[in-house]
Order: sequence, then structure tokens, then C-alpha cells
Amino acid sequence: MKVVGFAGYSGSGKTQLLERVIPALKLRGLRVSVAKHAHHKFDIDHVGKDTFRHREAGAFEVVVASRHRLALMREFERDAQLSVHQLIAELYDGVDWVLVEGFKESDLPKIEVWRASAGKAARYPHDEFIIAVATDSPNDLPEPTLRPVLDLNDADAVAQWLVDNGHRFDYELERHLSAYD
Repeated sequence: MKVVGFAGYSGSGKTQLLERVIPALKLRGLRVSVAKHAHHKFDIDHVGKDTFRHREAGAFEVVVASRHRLALMREFERDAQLSVHQLIAELYDGVDWVLVEGFKESDLPKIEVWRASAGKAARYPHDEFIIAVATDSPNDLPEPTLRPVLDLNDADAVAQWLVDNGHRFDYELERHLSAYD
């Protein structure tokens, strides 16, 4: 499995880029999963649905499946902050790529998504795990970089760069999880 993070501040275009990179990788015959960090309470279920009612009744986990998908919802009994590696461990291991959105402080190799128009500082000058920058304004980068600069608006080129550099993203889950034993 190969794992790459997409890091950037809110509004930089991470989700939009992933929405276009996923099908570009799938067109190359690759199976893709996504791990995303949420900063707030979120819900994927709705009031009145059976699964929502089961969780509200106190179920620790609810798993629901159909012929088309499976969803697992787990209620933490107290606040818990999973590491990106613990989250990756929850994914099906038969995938070629895991694209991680968020977790900008992680020790994963990451592509920084940066837009000058967002008015936020770039992370690449200070984050050794950022190995490329995807931007729509390469001439406005705040500091010169030897890292590859990718066109944020060309998801196919970003996907091809990932495939061409796949060896840089090989992931060994056991090595990363051993830090949490």
C-alpha cells in the first residue's frame, strides 16, 4: 500500500484536488481509499434512521452494509484523538493508495496544497515531510523550493506524479503502529 498526505489550510483546495485525483488514479486501474481528519463533531447518519437510533441508544459500534457499501460508526466513550496511523489501520488493506486529507502535522510524506489567494503561510519551508507543493500560483511561492511544484489545476498530472514516484510512498503499517503499543 502507498500512503500520501494532502496538507494545507482550510480553503486551500485539498478536497477539490482529491475529488479529481481519485478518478485519475482509478483510470490507471488503482484502488484508492481516503482517510480524512475532522476537527469537530460530525455525523454521517441522520435522525430517525435505524443506525442513528442504535447509536443514540448507546451502541458502541454500529456497522451497516448493503450490496454496495459498508459503514462502521464507533462512539468513543471519552474523547479520543486517533493518530493518522491508527486511522489507516481501520481501512481495508487491499487498496493500492490511501490519500490522507488533513493531519498536516503527521509524519507522512505530504503534498502541500497552497494558494496565494488564501492568504495563509506556506508550510513547506518548515515541514520536512512535505515532498511536493501543489499550487495555482507557483510564481507567488513565499520561498524558493527544490521540491516538485505541481499544478493544482491539473489533477491528472498530480496523479501521474504520484504513480511515477510511487516508491516514495510505500507504507508499512506495523512499523508505524508499533509506536502506539
